[in-house]
Amino acid sequence: MNPAAAESYRRHDLLDVAPGAWAAMLADRPDLKDVPQVADWALLRRPVILRRSHPGEGGLVPAGLPLPPRDGKRRIGLVLPPEAVRLRVPVALSATRAACPDAWDAVVAEVAALGEAHGLVPRAFGSLLWQSLTGLPYLSGTSDLDLLWPVAGAVPGGFLDGLAAIDARAPMRLDGEMLLPDGGGVNWRELHEAAPGEAVLVKHRDRLALREAGAILAGDPE
Repeated sequence: MNPAAAESYRRHDLLDVAPGAWAAMLADRPDLKDVPQVADWALLRRPVILRRSHPGEGGLVPAGLPLPPRDGKRRIGLVLPPEAVRLRVPVALSATRAACPDAWDAVVAEVAALGEAHGLVPRAFGSLLWQSLTGLPYLSGTSDLDLLWPVAGAVPGGFLDGLAAIDARAPMRLDGEMLLPDGGGVNWRELHEAAPGEAVLVKHRDRLALREAGAILAGDPE
């Protein structure tokens, strides 16, 4: 993969790393030598996640991996050569049901039904995603249910009201973002609570932007 292709990655993309490139990266990171889980991460076919880029990282892929609470809950930042990584298919919420606590079953079913009613497919994020992918204990009794909601244009009418209603009665907090067609992400709760002319924060891979909530809801391009 050439560097230009690497620029097409978006926040929250999952990336598989070639084991040889992982070993080479670790050789340059003595600070990670004794950190739990890290040495065999790529050998166990565990992905990393694209993070926001920082100055000086041009030509490299900015990535990260979060450790579970028992290993310090540390968020480890990495940079990798573009030829060392490969895009992984996003993980739908439906694929993580086995990792969900029993107390979440009713809410997950409601969320899935809401998405289906509005033509949206929720993706897992946060602790649920990482526990599902790795089998490590990321979830606790205070964990949020983190979801990503990709939209192709306008946010379907009534969707955010429905999500807020589920959140209000759920035993856990529903967190996460609406993922916009241009790759930006906006917190669903902030978007729901904002007046149409009010600005909300949109996060991109390489920048932050303020946009009017009404324009986002209508699917207007940036």
